[in-house]
Parts: sequence; structure tokens; C-alpha cells
Amino acid sequence: MSIEPVHRKFPKVPIERRAAAFAIDFVVVWLVSSIFRGNAPGISLLQMLVFILLWLALRVILVLKNQGQSLGHLALDMKVLDAKYSRIPGVLMLMKREGILGFCSLLAMIGLTIGLANGISLLILTAPLAADCGMALADQEARQAFHDRVANTIMIQTRRGFSLDLRIKKVFAQIKRRMRQ
Repeated sequence: MSIEPVHRKFPKVPIERRAAAFAIDFVVVWLVSSIFRGNAPGISLLQMLVFILLWLALRVILVLKNQGQSLGHLALDMKVLDAKYSRIPGVLMLMKREGILGFCSLLAMIGLTIGLANGISLLILTAPLAADCGMALADQEARQAFHDRVANTIMIQTRRGFSLDLRIKKVFAQIKRRMRQ
């Protein structure tokens, strides 16, 4: 058995790809939960409950059933692994990881829904998500965010996925070439 840390065995996932995968999952859950908003201004309790349930379904149940990949991770060719055993994390580890990230995401959704009408609330409610994910910027070796450190998980690149970012780059390159001609 190797004594080398797991995060050195696998290719690192760039921060911008992790952010894009998170954004895909966040926007999907936010849009679906906004259907349950109702006519009242602001956030309803039902919308928050639906957001939490959808987040857990997308980021825990789907990850368990789909070889460590959520919708955003599948789109951008990455998956979550247990840093200790180099395998897909168990339910409790994923619940711990996504509980932290889901709560920060819920606060960010509330802040973004309030929007620019109250800028201070927007900053305060999005700050926990920024602090959580900002830890990955500071960790150059393993690129673990706070929720990854608590659950002892890592994000790795994989060949299984849709390669959405590469496909978009290819389309933009083709458009750029055609515009020059």
C-alpha cells in the first residue's frame, strides 16, 4: 500500500471547473425550487424546503448512484472521492459534505433572491459560500474546500462525462475562426 497522499495520485481539478460544476448544480436546483416560490415577495418556506431536498437528491443520492458524479460534475468530467480510501464516499460522508455546502448554498440563494434591493444582505448571505469555497484557492496541494476537509473528500478529474467546457471552447473557437474569414 502506498504512503503517498491520495490527492497526489489523481489529476487535480482546476478551481474554475469546480466553480462551473457547482454553478450548474446550483442553478438547476434554484430554478426548480423557484417554481414553489408562490406569489409572495422574497423566499417562501416551501421554496427553502424544496431547495434543501433537491440539493440532497442531486448531490447525495445521484452521486451515490452515478459513480461519484452529480449533474454538474458529469457535465464537466469530475467526481468526488473519499480521500482516505480512494473510492466513492459513503452516505454519511456525503451528507456531511453536502449539508455544509447545501446550507451555504441556501443562504446564497436567499441573498441572490433578495438581490440588489438590499446589498448588505446579499454580501452577508453569500459570504459563507465564498469562505467555504475560498479555502480551495488557498490549498494549492489538494485544492480542498472547507466542506471537503470536514468530510475528507477530494475532487478528481475523470474521463467519464460530457466535457461541456471543452465543447463550448471548441464552438467558440469555430465561431472566432468563421468571423475572421
